[in-house]
Amino acid sequence: MRFAPAAAALSMALAITSSMGFAGERAPDPRAAAMVEQGRVALAQGDVQAAVDAFETALALDPGHTPIFLELAEAARADGMQGKAIRYYREALTRDPGNLAAISGEGEALVEKGALEKAKVNLARLEDICGESCPETVQLATTISRGDAQTRMAASGSEAEVTQN
Repeated sequence: MRFAPAAAALSMALAITSSMGFAGERAPDPRAAAMVEQGRVALAQGDVQAAVDAFETALALDPGHTPIFLELAEAARADGMQGKAIRYYREALTRDPGNLAAISGEGEALVEKGALEKAKVNLARLEDICGESCPETVQLATTISRGDAQTRMAASGSEAEVTQN
């Protein structure tokens, strides 16, 4: 009887640690996976609204599957709605803080919105997590450098107009 509390505590600790090993990314509901695929096809064909409809249906079928938020964010970016895309990326990051695709995607949407400094924060975060050579870091760095060059060109064009007037 003296060992009962210790045995109960030990068995509880073992049960918790063993269940944590299976806490990885789970497979989506098969119906939701089919809707995600349908949305990807629609997005590839340029039908953004059909893609959004399919992704939202997938989210309704499986609200716990985080990658659906990434798909919704991509559709929002394709529709020119970077603010909405950023919200989807942040929801994915709330659910999975280390999601490299969400960090990179949010950074790209920030560049598209003109928030280069905030995008650079995402780049630094990616570099800390996976280094300078991981695909997400390289993609975001390329997007930032293109956005930075466009900003400089626009600024020099504005200065030229002011000088001419």
